[in-house]
Amino acid sequence: MADSKERLFSDFPPVSKQEWLDKITVDLKGADFEKKLVWRTNEGFNVQPFYQREDVLKLKTPDSLPGEFPFVRGNNKKDNTWYIRQNIVADDAAEANKKALDILNKGIDSLGFRIPGDKVSAEFVETLLEGILCDVVEVNFKTCQRHTLELAQILTAYFEKKGYDKEKIVGSVNFDPMEKIVMKGKDATSLLAVAPQLVEIFKDYPKFRCIAVNTIALNNAGAYIVQELGYALAWGNEYLQQLVDAGVPVDLAASKIKFNMGVSENYFMELAKFRTARMLWAQIVKQYEPKCDCACKMCVNAITSKYNQTLFDSYVNLLRSQTEAMSAALGGVHSMVVTPFDVTYEDPTDFSERIARNQQLLLKEECHFNQVVDPGAGSYYIETLTNSLADVAWKNFLKVEDEGGFLAAIKNGTVQDDINATNVKRHADAAKRKEFLLGTNQFPNFTEKSEGKRANTCKCCCASAEETPFKAIKSTRLGAEFEDLRIETEEKKVPVAFMLTIGNLAMRQARAQFSCNFLACAGYKVIDNLGFKTVEEGVDAAMAAGADIVVLCSSDDEYAEYAVPAFQYLNNRAMFVVAGAPACMDDLKAAGIENFIHVKCNVLETLKEYNKKLGI
Repeated sequence: MADSKERLFSDFPPVSKQEWLDKITVDLKGADFEKKLVWRTNEGFNVQPFYQREDVLKLKTPDSLPGEFPFVRGNNKKDNTWYIRQNIVADDAAEANKKALDILNKGIDSLGFRIPGDKVSAEFVETLLEGILCDVVEVNFKTCQRHTLELAQILTAYFEKKGYDKEKIVGSVNFDPMEKIVMKGKDATSLLAVAPQLVEIFKDYPKFRCIAVNTIALNNAGAYIVQELGYALAWGNEYLQQLVDAGVPVDLAASKIKFNMGVSENYFMELAKFRTARMLWAQIVKQYEPKCDCACKMCVNAITSKYNQTLFDSYVNLLRSQTEAMSAALGGVHSMVVTPFDVTYEDPTDFSERIARNQQLLLKEECHFNQVVDPGAGSYYIETLTNSLADVAWKNFLKVEDEGGFLAAIKNGTVQDDINATNVKRHADAAKRKEFLLGTNQFPNFTEKSEGKRANTCKCCCASAEETPFKAIKSTRLGAEFEDLRIETEEKKVPVAFMLTIGNLAMRQARAQFSCNFLACAGYKVIDNLGFKTVEEGVDAAMAAGADIVVLCSSDDEYAEYAVPAFQYLNNRAMFVVAGAPACMDDLKAAGIENFIHVKCNVLETLKEYNKKLGI
């Protein structure tokens, strides 16, 4: 068999990188390789169109083993099992308990309870956890930061009362006062002194964590992957340094920190992000000289992003969250929350929560993602991405450290400025369709109506318009402005946009399709056509259809012939638009034609302008 394989592979001589490049150069027919095929990522590095073995021979990541320092290949040696988590708003202890017991029979093995601060009490916790075996399923808790210490004391008393084996209790308490500073600009520095007390309370619970790094908040604010990664490292290091300075042994301190990180739609990059995060965090903890390498393990709970979720065509959110869940699972996270597809416009329904659970169960039970340790290992592409992300994220981390650490950076507002700038840039890119949101700014559902759906607003107790001592992160979902525009159109007046297709068959069809997609982003009713023999015939048909907008769709060369006669014949009975940016544009503008739509347009601003012209 060995000889047979050897002969088989000998029939295929190795192809060098230069040979591939030579072949690509020929196929490009003179086009610039760098411009055509090299991906210039938002993460600060370039991605090549292909990689070979020689590209990863110089890297150290492929030499690592699963379950061993620096844990780039995962914390586990034997499998890739993760906890399937669902979060529950526990306003009512009995109702939350009932829901928890129900979903535990439907595939969930990790619970996350959000308890209002004024509800924290021993009686509330008793009712909440009735019938839940806390030594069998993972239990996680979040409450007002000022009540976290009280909750921790109640929980440990409850665990001891039940006689649980402390080594079998897996879970966390979400204590993260720095999140309130970075996201809301509020001064929560006085609460930082609570952290060592929390660690002391849970010191005998080796698998229970009580200090959180919530970079999911940055992800939901539009942060790029390297920003979330770099700030996660600095954020975690700030807590670790403060705990060690307070006299907490480094092994204990590191074992109490949990990272709640987001997952966005960049499939392979997100997969590599979790590999990179474990590797870099292990290196950071190692500098504190822990007694055991196991203290260097990074515990990550991944949450699929809300930033790219949409109100219109909301079932597309299922596609987004599914690929995000795949990235997290293959990246080797500790646990995962899949955000329900309808969370942008309503409290999740039983149906959407069931689908969210099943998205993870599908990956486990059907795809067996839990059975293969670090499936991305050895991939030239993923190994290179891991290394590239590490380089840029480490520079971000060092930049924050040079500023005095994460706490100093968020007090100065540099982190907030950075994330806010990225959010603004991403919204600008979405407006120009440089960043796509399927069903919102690209290929919208022409006939969909909002049916009363409106974007959810923050209901948390920390929402306030008062002035704050520090800068805050101001974020909106990527599709929010398009949604607002579409709802405004729907509520006031839905214009009819008529495609006057004429001339070159291929060009008129392509431009009509482009124009329909363009105008439907604002909720306009679009009417496409097979073609007209004359512009007069087309204009007459448009008027008969009650058109508010007439879009001339033809080839660039033919616009010189058709555009001015069509515009003049229309005679201001409707808005006139030319689809494209023809060479004769200046001549057309001189004739009074002022509206052009093409790939370089700012779609959002153009549609806002059209709404204004149409009196919407």
